[in-house]
Amino acid sequence: QVQLVESGGGLVQAGGSLRLSCAASGRTFSSYALAWFRQAPGKEREFVTGISRSGGNTVYADSVKGRFTISRDNVKNTVYLQMTSLKPEDTAVYYCAARPYVNPTVMHAGYDYWGQGTQVTVSS
Repeated sequence: QVQLVESGGGLVQAGGSLRLSCAASGRTFSSYALAWFRQAPGKEREFVTGISRSGGNTVYADSVKGRFTISRDNVKNTVYLQMTSLKPEDTAVYYCAARPYVNPTVMHAGYDYWGQGTQVTVSS
């Protein structure tokens, strides 16, 4: 069982940066691949980025490549999402998710555990 709690969301101007954090409970954090998804009003939840158990493998949606960076600290049981050059279309609720496999998947149905989400709003 893993409990995930996101933080770090907020309001930022276009071109700005934010860092999201997702703290996990449990002693098996390093056994899970992790991901960030987002959901804008009226839209489907979409994959943003994922990271393998060791942190050695990462994958990004095309829309965020070169702007967002995922990382994890298996000692602090935390996964991070560093977001730069933010755009209004990045506005959404951001969720972290965990799955007990080596690598992440882009499919939201592939994750067993979810956080409650944190709002990111980018003004133009």
